[in-house]
Amino acid sequence: MSGDDNFIPLDVAVLTVSDSRDEKSDSSGKFFVDALELAGHQLADKKIVKDDIYQIRAVVSDWIYRSDVQVVLITGGTGFSGRDSTPEAVSVLFDKEIDGFGEVFRAVSLQEIGSSTIQSRAIAGLANNTVIFCVPGSTGACKTAWEGVISEQLDSRHRPCNFVGVLKTRRNAGG
Repeated sequence: MSGDDNFIPLDVAVLTVSDSRDEKSDSSGKFFVDALELAGHQLADKKIVKDDIYQIRAVVSDWIYRSDVQVVLITGGTGFSGRDSTPEAVSVLFDKEIDGFGEVFRAVSLQEIGSSTIQSRAIAGLANNTVIFCVPGSTGACKTAWEGVISEQLDSRHRPCNFVGVLKTRRNAGG
């Protein structure tokens, strides 16, 4: 998608969906922040919201509207418990689903946690030229998703293709 061999840093927002985490105990959100910055990307915003469809949707809607957010990483709310509602909150915002993300995430995860991976409802999609990845809330799942799929797909040098070429044009923060 990109013919340039130079790394293009992206503006990434991180959302933790949890009824029990705060900034001090949010190891999954912290993992994503550390990983994206280590990879050379910029943190555009970070929030923690309760596992509530409308709170999740409000934050993600704001981010996909903003010109300074190109990527959204969401951790939590993808399981089967009564309050897990991230896929329902976010999927209605997608212009296009990235079906292969959930499939590849579960294939990589199978090697780590076995058949329990079938309970992951990890999803991804594009909305307003912003790529959104929704992964389980454990730090291990975030690491699996980042190292197994997401980091390469956010790297403009990754071949044969990556998502950088379809994202909104980068603007300086404050938009």
